[in-house]
Amino acid sequence: MSKFTDIFREHILDRWLNETLKTPNFTRVSLAGDASFRRYHRVFANESQYVVMDAPPPEQPKIFADIALSLEKHGLTVPRILSAEFEHGFLLLSDFGDRLYLSELNEKTADKLYRDALDALLKIQACQAPVPMLDLSFIQKQFGIFEDWYLKKHKLLSISDEIQKVLMSFYALISKSFEEQPQVFVHQDYHSRNLMRLESNNPGILDFQDAMRGPITYDLVSLLQDYYISWPRASVEAWVSDFQMRATQVGLLKPGLEPTKFMRWFDWTGLQRHLKNLGTFARLHYRDKKSGYLKDIPQILRYISETCHRYEELLPLWAFLKNLPETEEA
Repeated sequence: MSKFTDIFREHILDRWLNETLKTPNFTRVSLAGDASFRRYHRVFANESQYVVMDAPPPEQPKIFADIALSLEKHGLTVPRILSAEFEHGFLLLSDFGDRLYLSELNEKTADKLYRDALDALLKIQACQAPVPMLDLSFIQKQFGIFEDWYLKKHKLLSISDEIQKVLMSFYALISKSFEEQPQVFVHQDYHSRNLMRLESNNPGILDFQDAMRGPITYDLVSLLQDYYISWPRASVEAWVSDFQMRATQVGLLKPGLEPTKFMRWFDWTGLQRHLKNLGTFARLHYRDKKSGYLKDIPQILRYISETCHRYEELLPLWAFLKNLPETEEA
């Protein structure tokens, strides 16, 4: 948005807050934004504090509000919708504070915090709210983001018919893994920057407006192969195993599923997510002028390397990525 548009929106927002809070005596402080066009503010008024979501088009805050109600009915802690003005894209929300999982996670707290997050994930996956399908058509579009923004724009690669054929063979392998898995409610960005540490009914869950229905390991990967904090493979495998056991107990997975197969689902789902995010983070840099995500690309590449080295059939994919020209994320 232009500077003029920003000022105009803030004027409209303040007028709405004045009417909603029934007082002109409030303080509004901007909070860190995210990868979307949404903006967030903390508001202090009437000896209380709130969070305001400013979601201009093409954002659709009503989707956030509808999903929030569905998740809350499943016993999950999500921001309460205190007031809404969908025409302009404003939501007044309850405030979870500042204790992001990212800043709270360490070797002493990780097991407890991840157990809480995995408990919540099982409830999320049981949600029946109507959301789009994370199907093969959607996956192909995400592979297109990887090609267009990471390979072509960021790495300046001209994709020949031969390269395209090789890439398509890997896409087919990954897509097959997606199709094999039980399809559940998927948050899509279930990681340490979207979870808040709370004293009760932990965690507080944010940023779920892009939810879809997709493979059972998708959010598990988001959580345990986080780009902002990483853990030893042994710890990740233990958490994945614990999740598989509990997902089986609640009926999300069939009994008798081989742990090696579930781990393969986890790894290969992660590979798709990582390739997509190489493209997404490059697009944020070039199109949206949000360059801070480039620093996370090396971690994405480490995850891809580790996954490819675990499965012989994926080694050629890593050889291809490793030999691309170095660019500014290195």
